[in-house]
Amino acid sequence: MSVEFTAMESRDTIRVLLCDDHELVRLGLRRLLETEPDLDVIGEAGDADAALEAVARLHPQVVVMDVRMPGRSGIEACREIRSAHPETHVLMLTSFADDEALFTSIMAGASGYILKQIHGTDLIGAIRQVAGGHSLLDPQVTERVLARLRGEVVTPGDIINDLTPQERKILALVAEGLTNRQIAERVHLADKTVKNYVSNILMKLGLERRAEVAAFVARRKESQPSEWP
Repeated sequence: MSVEFTAMESRDTIRVLLCDDHELVRLGLRRLLETEPDLDVIGEAGDADAALEAVARLHPQVVVMDVRMPGRSGIEACREIRSAHPETHVLMLTSFADDEALFTSIMAGASGYILKQIHGTDLIGAIRQVAGGHSLLDPQVTERVLARLRGEVVTPGDIINDLTPQERKILALVAEGLTNRQIAERVHLADKTVKNYVSNILMKLGLERRAEVAAFVARRKESQPSEWP
């Protein structure tokens, strides 16, 4: 299923296609982007096949693509879009900090990989960067991908020193079993800010669930006690 909108032609307008299997997500994204005069949402797609058809017909500059969808994944759609329409940039959007999805997205030609917890202004900035031909990847993430391409094994312990002091503090609190709200009260941050921190920490360390954090920290404290207060 795809939906097409009337385009507002302008030399400086960035043509954006939204692809997500949840209609409410697409509606929220469209309402956010329509507040920006240089962003023109020209259509929507609810699955990978509809996205491919819409790209061929509407020629967007940027596709905001959900990673996980019924049927073919957004990563498969990204690979086909980049192969058939190399001038179109794909920005992967996901609810999960998933190392494997990150790696395969980059290999499929995605220009960026961001979490749905991102602030609206940051998403708008990301779309503009991607439309300008820039890659939207954290340098630490890029290094992990390059290391994997070289056949090197990168373990969570190898990159813990790349965490900021605030991230290390929140990591320790997660390991203690505190909820996001409890952590927010402890470090004087908003709940959503803590949630973003936790997602980024999991992605950097190559962990998928909070439950893995306690075991990881325990092992790290045993092998490298000097790293911890």
